[in-house]
Amino acid sequence: MGHKYSRGEILDGALETALAEGLSTLTFGRLARRLGVSDRVIVYYFPSKTDLVLSVLELVAARLQEVLAGAFTQRASGHLELARAAWPQLATDEIDPIFGLYFEAIGQATAGIEPFVGLAGSLIDGWITWLSGFFDGDPQTYRAEAEATLALLDGLLLMRQLAGGAAADRAAKQLGVR
Repeated sequence: MGHKYSRGEILDGALETALAEGLSTLTFGRLARRLGVSDRVIVYYFPSKTDLVLSVLELVAARLQEVLAGAFTQRASGHLELARAAWPQLATDEIDPIFGLYFEAIGQATAGIEPFVGLAGSLIDGWITWLSGFFDGDPQTYRAEAEATLALLDGLLLMRQLAGGAAADRAAKQLGVR
């Protein structure tokens, strides 16, 4: 009898598959073949592709939040301060593939492709809500600063994905992030 996979092991396998082959090509069959199990095992834990993709994106977010938690040691007064703390942690070769998945999901949503359309809004809102907790001031300021931080970092990280680290670093310096 073969290895019995837990939900966590299957999710880790799904993340590895998405990193290797792309999030949009993640299917029950592809993941099952990679793990050497029946796709029924995958469906047992993830009843739909939306559940699987959402779980992978939640895992990506959790891993990025772990990385950023070390950078966000004190509350920030504004988006530049938080972006400055985040940039050295995010602008790395190790994190680039994770952001590749994030931007793939956003791109698929922008193109109107499900299940990404339905997931993108909650993905962005989740990041804004999480980032809001790192600011001083009133609640409306928290959200606006979190939105500005996300817009700034996403723009720089997209540039890093498309134009390379040196171009993103120059832009970060010009914008006052580095």
